[in-house]
Order: sequence, then C-alpha cells, then structure tokens
Amino acid sequence: MSAENETIVLGAGCFWCVEAVYERIDGVETVEAGYSNGHTNKPTYKEVCSGNTGYTEVARVTFDPQKVTFSEILDIFWKAHDPTTLNRQGADVGTQYRSGIYYSSEEQKTIAEKSLTNAQSVFDNNIVTEILPVQKYTVAEDYHQDYYNNNKNAPYCSFIITPKLKKLKLECHHLSLTTWNGDRSQLLWAILKTPNYGPVADGTGTGPKQAPIILPVSSQLT
Repeated sequence: MSAENETIVLGAGCFWCVEAVYERIDGVETVEAGYSNGHTNKPTYKEVCSGNTGYTEVARVTFDPQKVTFSEILDIFWKAHDPTTLNRQGADVGTQYRSGIYYSSEEQKTIAEKSLTNAQSVFDNNIVTEILPVQKYTVAEDYHQDYYNNNKNAPYCSFIITPKLKKLKLECHHLSLTTWNGDRSQLLWAILKTPNYGPVADGTGTGPKQAPIILPVSSQLT
C-alpha cells in the first residue's frame, strides 16, 4: 500500500449513516456524502431518490493506510450494515440504497473480493454487495455533508443513526486501532465472529450487546 492517503467509495444504505460511522474511525481523514455508479449526469438528491438514475447513495472515504488499512475499512463496512438485503437497509428501500464497494484500482478490487469472501462466513444469507469500479461519482448537496453531526436531534438521526453508533460503540469515541498491540485484522474479525455481535442494518438486525468495540488485552480474544 502507498504511504499516501487512499480513497474508497462505499454504499451501505443511507449515506448519512455511512458518513457518521466512518467519521468516527481513527485514521479516516475525510468522509463525503455523494452519489455513484448511475447513468445520468450531476444527479440531484430528488432524482436519486426516484430510483430512476441508477445511482446509489455513497460515502467517499479518504483514509491514512498507515493508521487504518483498506482491509480494516472493509471489516467495518460489513459490520455497519446488512450486505445480504438487496436494494434495502431497514426501512430504506430502493436501488439507491444498495450495498456496493466502488474501487479505483485493481489492488482495491482484489482486497475487496477477498474481504467479501471472508465476510460471507459471518452471514447466513448470501452477500449481495456489488464490487465495481467507481463511475460518475458526484458529491451530494451541501446539506447532506456531515449530516448527523449537524442534525443529531432530527428524527432519522435520533431513531436510526444514534442507535447504530451506540451498537457499534462509536457514539462517544473513535475506534482507535492504534491502541491495539496485536494483529489489527484479527481484532476486527474476532469482534465480527463473537456471538455478541451481528450485522447492524438501518434500524434492524442485531448489534453489540456486551463487549466494547476495542478489546484492551489480547487475552480477551481467546
């Protein structure tokens, strides 16, 4: 991996949720709400919501691979939504809410495909996440940017995003992988596979019930 920042475009339901999750991850530099992989030019939110543009709501995540690797970004991706529901996350239904990883290099494609294969063992149903080169990415309107942080009292934020962040143990602090003194990918997969955890969709599914997202000592993995 390059020492420079990397960018990946991720679709996992409502982009307000995806943005809120990754803004709280140590090593993520910026998160931008946008639209990707549609067939029109410069779509608006209203047009995307119609389901006729082919676009999906996404978050464009720029991260420092020295602090959090692309594989770790994807481990969080599988954890933060239900990738087995086609064109749906909770009550949000439509092709604009489909699960997708939109890569910008062959290296990212290879890592994403391997990550999906590994993640499948966690889910009973087949993962339907599409892995495609990013195309026609368009930044969303200004009022969508940093939406959760600016609108925590809005109904969608209060009833959907805040509970999700709490389930992921991200509401009060960042997930700091740098505090873990063992293999970081083992840590994330141990969390994914423990019985106390499960996929967290937008308002559905199960999430962490007991353990925090960061385990302070390696003995807790045994």
